[in-house]
Amino acid sequence: MQPPPDARIWIDKQTPEPFHALGAVAVAVQHAAEAAGLDRDVMELVNVRVSQINGCPFCLNLHSRAAIAAGVTQQQLDVLPAWRRSDLFTPLQRAALVLAETTTTLPDEENLTREYALARQHMSDDQVSVVIWAATTIGAFNRVSIMSRHPVRVRKEN
Repeated sequence: MQPPPDARIWIDKQTPEPFHALGAVAVAVQHAAEAAGLDRDVMELVNVRVSQINGCPFCLNLHSRAAIAAGVTQQQLDVLPAWRRSDLFTPLQRAALVLAETTTTLPDEENLTREYALARQHMSDDQVSVVIWAATTIGAFNRVSIMSRHPVRVRKEN
């Protein structure tokens, strides 16, 4: 029997080697973040914001919980789509969010240059590089999950 034409293939299971390689990239980015002095809260804010922009429910579910575990407050998560209009984020978090959004949306060159320069005011070269890699990596995971239609399982609240 043929699957329905709209059935999704879980590409991470169908072709696991590239998915494992992507996982290795994510681990390398995490190690680079630690070496660059970027705390887990900053990295999880990047993961959540990129996942919001890309509309990935699976990654949002996963990284929202990881963000809370890393010390991001529920209030910060609640206002994250409007972070530019909030004072709830540190200068470093704001710089990381600028880079995350810029990497994800790839605006025109003038806006890209402006946003990049804004981020560089609060980040070292290593930190800039790591955040761009983090946004690129979570963006790839977003696409794997969206194209595979990975489900979000309902969790029981305490």
